[in-house]
Amino acid sequence: MPTKKEIEERIAELKMDYIRIQGDMEKLETTGRTVRPLERELKAIEDELKTLRNQL
Repeated sequence: MPTKKEIEERIAELKMDYIRIQGDMEKLETTGRTVRPLERELKAIEDELKTLRNQL
């Protein structure tokens, strides 16, 4: 089982990924391109964050 510090580090990484993907989505949306794959990625990050927070 990961340590509290490892969980917190993973949460920080996921938050950075989430912010990056949101920016990518905004760029794609302005050009009228599909964002479905990125939406699925965000959902997966949200699910992992929820799991990690429950472990804390």
